[in-house]
Amino acid sequence: MRAGRARWLWLVALLAAALACNFPTQPPTPLAFPSPAPGQPAASATVPFILPATPTVTSTPTPWPPPFFGTPGPTEVTPIPGALPVFSSPESITFLLIGSDRRTGTTRTDTLILANYQPEFRLVTLLSVPRDLYVYIPGWTMQRINAAYQHGEGNQHLYPEGGMGLLKDTILYNLGIRVDYTALIGFDGFIDLVDTLGGVDVPVACAYTDWHIIDPDGDAEDEDNWALYTVGPGVVSMDGDLALWYARSRLKSSDFDRGRRQQELLRALFDQALRFNTLARLPALYDQFRDTVQTDVSLDELLPLAAAAPGIGTAQVRSFYIDTTIVSGWRTPQNAAVLVPNPGQLEALLAEAMGPPDEAEQARTRTVVAVWNASGQPDWEELAVSRLNYAGFAAVAENNERGQVSRSVLEILSEAVNTDEALALAAVLGLSQDDIVHVPTPGYVSGYRVILGADYSPCFAPAKIDR
Repeated sequence: MRAGRARWLWLVALLAAALACNFPTQPPTPLAFPSPAPGQPAASATVPFILPATPTVTSTPTPWPPPFFGTPGPTEVTPIPGALPVFSSPESITFLLIGSDRRTGTTRTDTLILANYQPEFRLVTLLSVPRDLYVYIPGWTMQRINAAYQHGEGNQHLYPEGGMGLLKDTILYNLGIRVDYTALIGFDGFIDLVDTLGGVDVPVACAYTDWHIIDPDGDAEDEDNWALYTVGPGVVSMDGDLALWYARSRLKSSDFDRGRRQQELLRALFDQALRFNTLARLPALYDQFRDTVQTDVSLDELLPLAAAAPGIGTAQVRSFYIDTTIVSGWRTPQNAAVLVPNPGQLEALLAEAMGPPDEAEQARTRTVVAVWNASGQPDWEELAVSRLNYAGFAAVAENNERGQVSRSVLEILSEAVNTDEALALAAVLGLSQDDIVHVPTPGYVSGYRVILGADYSPCFAPAKIDR
């Protein structure tokens, strides 16, 4: 393994600124839930998957249409494939958090995370874009998306707005998302930022093991200076070095899993920024990291956005990923390994991610779920709260008053029973219909209470959580 192999970075401070019992005397009785009627599968035609052809210069040059962000390109390139429709709302604000290990002398944007904010719904959407996504870079060629920035920087006679402008064009063309602001931060800057914030407590739901350097000041090329290191499950306090390792490691996993962990860190940093009023320090942080973060958003533009952050809970932060359900691996004629989008799946994902919440999703953020930890494992109540937040449910960890129990239970505390909602809650937590009981408790603030037993399994896949 090599210290410089994995490249990772993003902006945390700007994202945070942009978003910003009584018991019954009788034993509870199991609630009988009717089994959902099996759905009738709809017949659908199978459409063969066709890989995009490598663009070539035509004998009759086709002029490239006016660029989206004022970055003119060559005029002799056939623009394929066609541009996607715009999915992001004109009223929304989108940040592009980008990064690369600039110590290599180049800037290939190996991490791309889009953060879209919809003010009307106080809703934030995070979308992880894999670095090997095979796209059309406007005015140039088919290539990995992480090559757009470097190409724009190296050809500013063609792209006056440089790498940032071309990367914005590339995302708009291939993903249908207009980027309003961009930000880039390096390894050292990220470490300094996390340490300046006092570290971060990350709810690590699934144990993660990967190679970790033993002595950061030692020889990174010495294999004896590396050892396997494991974090979680549990709430892990991370300083800048450990947070960087957790976000960029992939020798024992993949780029897709790395995207999951990066969003896990972002959500934790956002939650912590709200709880400890970090946003009040925004002007000082902006000035402190002025030379570390490359961005096109000014402090005057940032402060009004920061004012909205306290009204956004982590249940109002949605997580989406362009993963193996959306792309297919392919080798180019030059034998480069790339990820080709499956058009139907990609467009469906983008429409959902950038679209407004439906009534059911909005109702979830108003549903309060209390979580008691009776599993015997420390911090697992925080892991369950995070899990429920991914699904859009508001949740709060409360002190356990039951002692340790063997079986996990979902208690419905309200008089009325919403069967669909209760089943959805149980499914999110990995519980079954048999684990749901009705315990009417008048006056209790929460509509539900989850008792985590020794049988509770905290690990889950955020991409499979249904909001």
